[in-house]
Parts: sequence; C-alpha cells; structure tokens
Amino acid sequence: MAGKGDADPEAVAALERANRLVTETGAVGTPLHFFVLWGLWISNFNTGTIAAALEHATNFLSFAQSQPSSGPLLVGHRILAQCLMLSGNYRAALAHLETAVSLYRPDEHRDSALRYGQDIGAIAVLSWALWHCGYPDQSARAADRALALSRQLGHAHNLSVALYLACVAAIFARDVATVYARSNDLVAVASEHGFAQWAANGRILQGWADVQQGEATTGIARIRDGMAAAEATGARAGTPLFRTLLAEALALAGKIEEALATLDDALARAAVSGGTAWNAEIHRLHGEFTGQLPYPDPAKAEESFHTALAIAREQGTRGYELRAATSLARLWREQGRRSEARELLAPLYAWFTEGFDTADLKEAKALLEELAA
Repeated sequence: MAGKGDADPEAVAALERANRLVTETGAVGTPLHFFVLWGLWISNFNTGTIAAALEHATNFLSFAQSQPSSGPLLVGHRILAQCLMLSGNYRAALAHLETAVSLYRPDEHRDSALRYGQDIGAIAVLSWALWHCGYPDQSARAADRALALSRQLGHAHNLSVALYLACVAAIFARDVATVYARSNDLVAVASEHGFAQWAANGRILQGWADVQQGEATTGIARIRDGMAAAEATGARAGTPLFRTLLAEALALAGKIEEALATLDDALARAAVSGGTAWNAEIHRLHGEFTGQLPYPDPAKAEESFHTALAIAREQGTRGYELRAATSLARLWREQGRRSEARELLAPLYAWFTEGFDTADLKEAKALLEELAA
C-alpha cells in the first residue's frame, strides 16, 4: 500500500483475501481485523468511491464500539469524519474528529503508526474541518501540532500523510509560503522512501505554489505531472480538488477558457464519485473566470456566485461561504449595488472571531471598508 498506493489493485486484492481469512480463522475483533477493515476503507476512499468508503467506515466504527480498547474507536471516528468531509458534511465531520482527538493518548496509541501506516493521533485532517467551520487560527495550530507529532515519531509514511494534509490546509488559508515549504518536504520524504501516491500529490501542491509565485509554466507542468502520477496509483479521491487547483493555475496564466473547462470536468468527476467537498469553490471560481472572459457575462457570473453560496451554507463551510460572499459583493459593488453588497458581507465577516490575518478575512475587510466609504 505504501509503495504502490492505497488503491492499487494488488493491495485491494490482498485486503479482500485477508478479510475472508479473518472470518474463516475466527479473528474478528482482533487488531489484525481492524487493520484489514481500515485497509478496505482507505482503498475505497482513495479510489473516490465515497458511498462504499462511508459504508466501510460505518462498519469499522460499529465493530470498534464493542471493543474494550479505545484505539479502534478513535480510528473509527476519524475515518468516518474523512468520508463526511469529502462528501461535504463539514459540521458532522468536525464533531467526529473532536471525539477522536479527545480519545487520543500518545503513550497508549503510539504503536498505531505501525499498525495503520499513520499515527491515529496526528490527524492533520482536523485542520481541514476547523478551517471550513470558520476557525482559521485553530486550523493552523492543529496542522502544526500534527506535523510536530509526526516528526517526533520518526515514521516516514506517517510524516508523508501529515505533510500532505497540512499542506492542503495551508492552501485553504492561501498561505503560499507554507504550501511551498511543506510540499517540498513532502516530495523529498515520499521520494526518498518510494511512496508513489504521496510523492505525486506533493508535486501537485508544489505546482500550485509555483504558479502563485509567478512561475506559471513550471507550475502547470508540475501539477499535470503530479495528477497523472497520482491517477496511475489508482487514487481518485483528490481529483476534484487537484483539477480545481489546475484551473486556478490556468486562469492565472491567462488560459481562461481552458480553466473553465477544467472546472466543469472537476464538477462532473465529483458528481460521479460523491466527493463534492470542493463544489462551492468550483462554482465561485467559475463565476470569477466567467468575468475574465473577453466578453464577460455578469449575469452568469452572479448565478455561479449564488450557487457557491448556497452550497457553502448547505455544507457548513464558513471558509468557502466567506469567499463566495466576497466575490458576489465585489460584483455588486461594480454594478453600483453597494448597499446589497454590504448587507451580504458584513454579517458574515462579523461572525468570525479569529483568522483576521488570513488572506480571505483581510480581503473581506478591505472590501467592507470600501463599501462603507
């Protein structure tokens, strides 16, 4: 799984055979059984078959609830949260992750890195849920804690997973310098140890940082290379996100029509897999790029922003909701609808209690100040 990828057909075949043997040998409820259940979950999760992954996660948690040890229960809450997050249910995901964190005991659960290939307490994915639920500062601290713990463990595969998750959290925050540093570390560690999936993901994130720093040609090539390598491992869970990052890069390079087509492809793939976590941002970017066409269509752009807002509110992502509201308020300002823009953005900005140094909140504040002038 580490060498070829969690979704590699050989890994999946081995797991399915092991699952049959668990039953035949009466090993149900043993640590080995939980590893097999976890492997079946992560292989389905990574192929992007979210409904099947959710079923495996629910099954894992059900078995774990009858065990005296808290380790399997912790893992069950964590993997269920990851399924919920990928399908865009951020509030429920955060609740399960907070339960997992409350159960974690480093001394008791330290061997989990050997059993599952990653430490169950170094859940940098918590930082994703915190960012989406409107807590950017707590998100950054969670990512930092997860990386610190991963480095202490000295477990290369666990560190690769944590670096990837923490790097994506920095992309949410639009923290280019942090993405650049973490993606470089990820590629170095994963390449050294032959972790094909994580090395590929790292190149995608490196490419995004390159483009943000003005290296569009290099960055786009690196994103495409990383996406091809990731898909060669059988991994599909990140495809909608990766295509969204590619679309953003293409737009920055002035390739607006190609960027729009890439966003449409991302939406189509998300609809097939059920991995709709990025849909609000995809629609928002669609609106932004529509406004950059040689012949802009403001009505179509506004429709995309409204769709993004509706999805963000339904999914419980305050981060994407603020971003969509800022885009729509900016469009309304340009149309002279200043009071509507202020009424939309002001209460949402006022909801936040932290993260005021992040790019999104600074941008929203600057726009509100302009609207108040």
